Formats: sequence, C-alpha cells, structure tokens
Amino acid sequence: MANHGKRFDDSTASQCLSCYLKALCLPRDLTPEQFGTLGRIVDAPVRLDKRESLVQQGATFSHLYAVRTGSLKQVTDGANSETLLTALYLPGDIIGFDSIGSGHYSGTIVALESSSVCRLPFECLDELSSRMPILRRHLQRNISRTMQEERLRLHQLLSRTAEARLAYFLLGISNRFRQRGYSPHHFRLAMSRGDIGSYLGLTHETVGRTLAAYQAQRLLYVSGRDYHLLDVTRLERLASSTGRRQKRA
Repeated sequence: MANHGKRFDDSTASQCLSCYLKALCLPRDLTPEQFGTLGRIVDAPVRLDKRESLVQQGATFSHLYAVRTGSLKQVTDGANSETLLTALYLPGDIIGFDSIGSGHYSGTIVALESSSVCRLPFECLDELSSRMPILRRHLQRNISRTMQEERLRLHQLLSRTAEARLAYFLLGISNRFRQRGYSPHHFRLAMSRGDIGSYLGLTHETVGRTLAAYQAQRLLYVSGRDYHLLDVTRLERLASSTGRRQKRA
C-alpha cells in the first residue's frame, strides 16, 4: 500500500505558481490560469522522515509525485530475492513514470533524508492533459527523457571499470544539481556508499576504495555525505573512457 506521509495544508495552486522548481516538473509556458487549474488537482503535499516509505513495490499505481525538497530512492526486489537501488530522485524530479504501464509501483520509494513531495492524482492529470496539449507534451517529454537517461546509464555502466562508473555517476549528480541552481562542484548527497554501489552494480567496498583513490589523486574531496569535485576535466575523461574490465581467462 502507498504511505502518503504527513500532509501539510497550504494552497497548492499558489505553491505551483511560486515554486522555484516549477520549470523542472511543469511546462514553462503555462499561463497563470493554467497553473491555477493544475494546482487545484494537486493533493496537499506530504512530508517524509528519513527512511520513511512513500509507496511500496507492487502497490496499485494512483499518483505521480513531484519532489519538492530532500531526496528519495527507489529499491526494487528482483526475482532472485536481490534488492537493487534502481532510481534516485532529487527536487524537481517526478516519481512514478515507470509504473504507468503496469498499473503498479515498480519499486519501494524511500526517503533518503527529510523530504517533501507533491501528490499528482494520475487520472485527474491524464484527463487534464487531454484538454491542455502543452501539459500532455510536457509529460511525454519527461517520460521520454527518463527512458533515454536510463538507457544511457545502462550503456555507460555495461562492463565499465569501477573508476569510470563512479566518475560518470558523480558528474551526472553534479549536472542535476546545476540544473536546480545549486553548485555543481560542491554538494551533499544523502546516499550511503552501499546505496551508490547498488545503483552502479558495485560493492560498497569498491565504492569506498575508488573514492579513496580519487581523493589521493585530488580529483575530489569527500567528507561524510559532502562531495567537492576538484578536477572536473579529469573526471570527465575517466567517465568517457572506453576502458573495460579485464575478463578472467
């Protein structure tokens, strides 16, 4: 079942108009009247404590969620009982696109830190988008971009070295913070090394060793969950490297 967290009441319509993230999760060219119409179908936002679940894997799909503050992860239980971290959500991201087709949430969504999300009832949103072409195109572009980014991530990680995978991941996080108006060089990432390893197909020991190697090479500085990228150019070279893991004979 979905756990919709703790709701807090304020005007969702005015929130959509004033939210600094609206350019990420909503069409840029909506008129104030269209913002108001959209705001009226948005349920009251909810807050989640660290480690609190928003939805459970397999629950009936009913809402999309727009991240307002904090960060969340999606963990998916596979057929072989392996639990994988399959998505990371930052402010402005939309949760639930991968669940529309099946009608069930494809993973459990867990807050990595104190977070808040806006709840978008999908049936209402779908009906509204049929009357608002600009909203329909925006949703389609978001879904398409999500699929493209996932395919690119899988391609970049396939058979790559741990050094290339981690560099690619850190640069991707850096770019996502830049898009949100934050520093792309100094940011806080609420993922544990175990979470990063699960996301990249690495062990947490490998992530730790690789981060230590990066620090020794003065590529970055890490203190707890704070990351400071010191040499983006060299990280970019690592991330774009075509080097592959050596196969054992």
